Amino acid sequence: MAPPLLNLDGIKLTFGGTPLLDGAALSASAGEKIALVGRNGSGKSTLLKIAAGMIEPQDGEVFRQPSATVRYLPQMPDMDGFADVRAYVEAGLGPADDPHRATYLMDHLGLTGEERPNDLSGGEARRAALARVMAPEPDILLLDEPTNHLDLSVIEWLEEELARTSSAVILISHDRRFLERVTRATVWLDRGQTRRLDKGFAHFEEWRDQVLEEEERDQHKLGRQIVREEHWLRYGVTARRKRNMRRLGELQTMRQRFRSHRGAEGTATMVASDAAESGKLVIEARNIDKSFGDLTVVKGFSTRIQRGDRVGLVGPNGAGKTTLLKMLTGELAPDAGTVRLGVNLDIATLDQKREAVDPQETLAHYLTDGRGENLVVNGEQRHVVSYMKDFLFKPEQARTPVRELSGGERARLLLARVLARPANLLVLDEPTNDLDMETLELLQELVAGFAGTVILVSHDRDFLDRTVTSVIAPDGGGRWIEYAGGYSDMLAQRGGSRLEDRKTRSKTEANEAGPKAEPSAPKGAAKKLSFKQKFALDSLPKKIEAVTASISRLENNIADPSFYERDPASFQKTIAALDKERTTLAALEEEWLELEMLREEMEG
Repeated sequence: MAPPLLNLDGIKLTFGGTPLLDGAALSASAGEKIALVGRNGSGKSTLLKIAAGMIEPQDGEVFRQPSATVRYLPQMPDMDGFADVRAYVEAGLGPADDPHRATYLMDHLGLTGEERPNDLSGGEARRAALARVMAPEPDILLLDEPTNHLDLSVIEWLEEELARTSSAVILISHDRRFLERVTRATVWLDRGQTRRLDKGFAHFEEWRDQVLEEEERDQHKLGRQIVREEHWLRYGVTARRKRNMRRLGELQTMRQRFRSHRGAEGTATMVASDAAESGKLVIEARNIDKSFGDLTVVKGFSTRIQRGDRVGLVGPNGAGKTTLLKMLTGELAPDAGTVRLGVNLDIATLDQKREAVDPQETLAHYLTDGRGENLVVNGEQRHVVSYMKDFLFKPEQARTPVRELSGGERARLLLARVLARPANLLVLDEPTNDLDMETLELLQELVAGFAGTVILVSHDRDFLDRTVTSVIAPDGGGRWIEYAGGYSDMLAQRGGSRLEDRKTRSKTEANEAGPKAEPSAPKGAAKKLSFKQKFALDSLPKKIEAVTASISRLENNIADPSFYERDPASFQKTIAALDKERTTLAALEEEWLELEMLREEMEG
């Protein structure tokens, strides 16, 4: 096995009270793809920051190869002081790094580089931060929730990019499908300590359950052993004659082990408050349209949603998912067509804009709307602290301001408030953001078993596959199509094609294509290259020229006979960089040749 580029061992860190990290370990060798998993608040982000050198542990060893480059993706990127996205991304490059790589990443992430930091949405800021940390192609890439706020097409592109990279990758994510496709090893951070499985995340949950079962059995055996020893101490013949101090000392040690054992953290209790049953027809939309200026967001869409349906909305950021959702629930009127809501509807909505919560408000005040210490859940009056415990909050957090909560805790708080309201129609906009795996499993069970109707917007493919009965997806030009089944079923019905990215669904293409564009049409029916293909054909020669120039520079450096003697390490890095650039050049030339042949075929 290759020597580790990064090795953390015996890491300890305490912020008062119970240790956050108590002997944690983490290591990564070149090319390894590792999932770092654990409950919200278990210390995953802290351990990643220690690996990045941003936090010093109170105890333990931290080793990084002196020549290794490290890049860390934070959950909240800081872009202060940068005029535009390009300046922010290129600031992450080293002197020897190729700026062409930054342009390539921004292009594939749907950024021009001219965007102003203050004008960016959450998804755009995340894409800019990804371009910044990936552009230098570091030896070690540390990613904290890289898929948050990203649309499906970007997530799928990122999966392929990370699979190809030679960097060691350690990532934290709540997206099961993403972890399964990218990782080849799993590190579980639990109660301050780490366990490693040399298999990808697809094998984690079964292994975790086995570990917890063994731990429970061992703790039960220890308890029985203590009972036997205490019986001997009280009634044994030897015990009455004289004290066996060694055996008494062992008993005290066992008692201490038993008392100090930190059991596995509990799970949240999620139950939606029932409302009176709605009518059989929940929502009926007929030929609804919606435009903003020249941009058509929804055109001629019709659907019937009945009681018990669970409908998922998917699509790139900016495609109009939230607009369509608001029209279906009566919050926004269509420009044309009609929306009819069924009778006896009680709607509970989880908005993805979590910043709308007053950060100064306390948890108890937020859950009760300031109406004392109690709230009514499912017709039963409950004390707010008791209800908070169902969602894994401690009693002392009742007076904690919302601003003190982590992203996962805030997600649980919003769910607690939504589920306390009597409802027969749940409207969930990105409900999975920041939830840990265990809470996500409970939310899946709640949605799948909800007696009423659910409409949800999500980029989590695994969550969609496990919960929804149909998927509504964009098809270009403002058209939306409803598919039976989950996300994977939708892909199968589309012929396996993924949702196209934001650039290919831009205003320009939508206006050019109009209602005649059909992604599933046979190749022979195409009259011209798509916007994305034309853009690639125009931009590829410049990229090829830039890579060719880079190869020439690297070859000139290697040609220097004194280079190896002067700096062997840099010589080896230059050789590796040259191989990588040659591979890139071959791929670019092949892509250009295919597009050029396609253009000639269409024009011919």
